[in-house]
Amino acid sequence: MQEVANCPKCGGIFVKALRPLCNNCYREQELQYETVSKFMRKKQNRMATIQEVHAKTEVPIDVLHQFIREGRILATSFPNLGYPCESCGNTIKEGRLCGGCKGNITSGLEAIQKENDFNELKKKEENKSRAYSSLNDRLNKK
Repeated sequence: MQEVANCPKCGGIFVKALRPLCNNCYREQELQYETVSKFMRKKQNRMATIQEVHAKTEVPIDVLHQFIREGRILATSFPNLGYPCESCGNTIKEGRLCGGCKGNITSGLEAIQKENDFNELKKKEENKSRAYSSLNDRLNKK
C-alpha cells in the first residue's frame, strides 16, 4: 500500500512513491536544476560562486546547496561552489562536516575513550588493593 505524506515544500498531500516531494514541487525543482545546469555549462560561468549562481538564475541558495549535496552539480568541476558545514558553516564540497569539525569530534571521542579506559584500569587497581588489604587483615588477626 502506498504511503500518503505532506510535501515538505508546499504542504500539499501526495502519495509518496519514489521522491519526497509532490509532483508540482518536483517539476519546479527540476526546472530550477535545468536553469542552473544551463548556466553552469557556459564556459564563462564555471568559476561562479553560489551567490553569483543565485543572482543570475534566481534559484534559492538552499536548493543550490541541495543539488551539490546530492551530486547533481559536481563541486569538483566547479571550484567556487560548495555548501556549508553543518557544524560551523564553512564551505565544503563533500560530506556533512569540514575537516576541522571532524577532527574536533574525533579528538573529543578519543579523549572520552581514554578517560573511560583510565577509569576502568583505576577500578581494577582499587579492587586488587582491596583484596590484598582484606587478606592482609585476615592474616594479621590470626
